[in-house]
Amino acid sequence: MPDLSDIVAEARELFSSIKDSARLEEAKAKFLGKTGSITEQLKGMAKLPAEAKKAAGEKINQAKSEIEGLLNARRESIAAEKMADRLAAEALDVTLPGRASQRGGLHPVTRTQKRVEEIFRSIGFDVADGPEIETDWYNFTALNSPENHPARSMQDTFYIDGRDSAGKQLVLRTHTSPMQVRYANIHAAKYKGHDPMPPIKVIAPGRTYRVDSDATHSPMFHQVEGLWIDEDISFADLKGVYTDFLRKFFESDDLQVRFRPSFFPFTEPSAEIDMMFTEGPNKGRWLEISGSGQVHPTVVRNYGFDPERYVGFAFGSGLERLTMLRYGINDLRLFFDGDLRFLRQFA
Repeated sequence: MPDLSDIVAEARELFSSIKDSARLEEAKAKFLGKTGSITEQLKGMAKLPAEAKKAAGEKINQAKSEIEGLLNARRESIAAEKMADRLAAEALDVTLPGRASQRGGLHPVTRTQKRVEEIFRSIGFDVADGPEIETDWYNFTALNSPENHPARSMQDTFYIDGRDSAGKQLVLRTHTSPMQVRYANIHAAKYKGHDPMPPIKVIAPGRTYRVDSDATHSPMFHQVEGLWIDEDISFADLKGVYTDFLRKFFESDDLQVRFRPSFFPFTEPSAEIDMMFTEGPNKGRWLEISGSGQVHPTVVRNYGFDPERYVGFAFGSGLERLTMLRYGINDLRLFFDGDLRFLRQFA
């Protein structure tokens, strides 16, 4: 049988020449496998006299330990070599210029909302926000649209599971007008006993929902509601405030504004607000921009105010409509397609 020192030397030479982990495990079998050199040495002990077995066993086990040590050392060496090769292959050239990340930007409708808020804040209006899941009372009844009122059919909405305190189904709000009542109720409670009551000047921008979808309508859209209540607010104030807003928003004193008689259950008298540009792609066209009117006495009463004493106006404008006119966009659905080619124009 081969000498143990020769077996260890052979293992050292073979292991050191191998560069691959799989081949190293195959080479292990030559020495430590079922038919390996060390295993054969252990089997050969059966032929030795009893007094020689102990010394032979110690030498064989020592050789086995040396081979296992050589094997483990080579395993670690191969792993280290692979890691070094990988690091070299994936090395970064830190002298190259950095790759700048793309800058994001505000969505065009968000830009419009912020612009509207800035303009109205500059003339003393607060900005209010409220729930998008509304009760029947705030979304319809308090705004002079009781159950079975025909005006409700103009605002088909999404009803959801759940009931309000009156047992009515909850809805996704069809306009931001419910914030008129919510804000006014808080205001009336806060200043209860004050005479006169401090005025209300507030806008309420936010998401609204209706069952409607085409090039100029979306099931989800954005609206801004405006409200001014005081003892001596007239329709003339509405005309002045909203006309001034449009001229600031579009940065033009050349546009014309008209108030066309209309119907809304929460205002009386009511008017659609139309606007005409005197230049640009919409030159000479009258474009509907908002609904408005003097707040209906029933609604003022639901605010918690005396309609014989307090009056005011309200308006509601679609933020998408304002955005489309400002940037010359002809399809509202582009706002919600997530097309970066479109959105990058506003970054």
